[in-house]
Formats: sequence, C-alpha cells, structure tokens
Amino acid sequence: MTTAIHVRGLTKRYGDVQAVGGLDLEIKKGEVFAILGPNGAGKSTTVEILEGYRTRDAGEVRVLGVDPQKPTREWRAKLGIVLQTANDAAELTVRETIRHFAAYYPMARDPEEVIAKVGLTEKADVRIRKLSGGQRRRVDVALGVIGNPELLFLDEPTTGFDPEARRQFWDLIKGLAAEGTTILLTTHYLDEAEALAKRVAVIARGRIVAAGDPATLGGRATAKAKVTWADGLVETDTPTRTVLELSRRYDGEVPGLAVTRPTLEDIYLTLIEAPE
Repeated sequence: MTTAIHVRGLTKRYGDVQAVGGLDLEIKKGEVFAILGPNGAGKSTTVEILEGYRTRDAGEVRVLGVDPQKPTREWRAKLGIVLQTANDAAELTVRETIRHFAAYYPMARDPEEVIAKVGLTEKADVRIRKLSGGQRRRVDVALGVIGNPELLFLDEPTTGFDPEARRQFWDLIKGLAAEGTTILLTTHYLDEAEALAKRVAVIARGRIVAAGDPATLGGRATAKAKVTWADGLVETDTPTRTVLELSRRYDGEVPGLAVTRPTLEDIYLTLIEAPE
C-alpha cells in the first residue's frame, strides 16, 4: 500500500451548515502534506475525521487502510497526533512524561532517543511547567512520535513561536520526514508550508480548490512576472527581455529594478477569495 490517506466525497454538516462538502484527498506514504485554509473552511473538521475524533456524514475515508470510524488498537498505535493546544502534566519532568507515554505503545521508540531528537536532552529533568512555550511544544512533538507512528498529524505546530524556534522546529520535522514518517500538517504560515511540504492543498468553503507542489500551485510557476523600476511597472511573460530593454534605455543600471513572480501567499489569497 503506497497511499497513507484516501478520501472521496467527504461530507460533514452541523445542522444547516455544511462544513465539508464532497472533499477528495490523496496523500502518499512518506510525504509531507500541508493543508491550508482560512478559519471556517472545513480544515479542522476534515483532519479530525481523519484522526478518528469526529464522524462523517458521507464519503469514503481510509487512513493507513482503515476506516477511522472503525478504529482498532493496532491502527491507533500507528498514529501520532500533535494538537494545536494540549494540557500537559506540568509537575512531571520531561523524562517522566515521555517515559510514561512510551508505556502505552507496543513498539515505542526509546524515550532518551526521542528526547534527544526534539532537542530537550538538557531539559530532560526539568519540570514541564518551567519550560518555555517553544520547549513545551517540543514535548508535544515528542509525545506525538514516541509511539513510532507511521503517520503524524501536526495541527498549527508553531503558533506563538519566535523565528528562531520556528526554524529549529522545521529542522526537527524535516528529520522525521527523512526517516519516512508521513506527515499531515495544518498551518496558517504559508512560508512554513512552502519550507516543509512536498504538496499542499487549499481548502475553501468545504472543498479543496487547488492542490499540488507549492512552487506550481494555482499556476504560480507560469504566472506573469512583475517587473518594477523607479518610473514604472509591467507584467510580462518575458521578464529577461524586459530587463534588457530597460538596461538599454537607462544605459546600464536600472533604478529601483525588481523582478518578482506571485508568492504562495498571492496564489493562496486568490484561491480562497475566488467565487464558487
């Protein structure tokens, strides 16, 4: 089996509100996949259904070959879940917490190895309540991977992180991906999705409106380039030619020259704002 997550026609309603309407999704084993979308788009509902926390109204869903509405103990042991917010045992040390959770899994990783992997070796005997926010988030990830999961769900993992902590966390996730862990990431940080994910999907109004490589999503790679300089702006398919023409016009250096293509944020905003 090469598919980690298979979804066809997923539907979920809350009374008169349709949170998810006919969503299709395919995620391969071993890939890092990011789901993007504004609040209320159906992102969290979709992920909770995949995790087995919420039932669906209609559609076909398979996660590691199992229907999440019919979970088994063996299936749950293959999942790692890092929620957006978590209540930790503040009075326990990092080592005590991770060792405790390791006992729940049949094929758990070595707790000391996990502590080292998330960069908490020097904090192993510190009580969790004394850790910084970024360090506590590393504990959350340690608990998510201690069971040696095949599939790891990360829900807004770096919310509240400072730039340095975010970069360190990205390195951690890249390391897990290099080991072959399938990772499903939800985030509001588009640079995070671009740095970590091989593929992304944008959810809007309960459906996936675009999916693919971040570099080509929504026609990004073929979109017109924008050439700006001190006296003007032009959008063109041939930016190199435009720059050469400007160089001749200005006899060398072009004042204020910049050549840009749409960012992932530009494409994302266009996709979520597009009418149905």
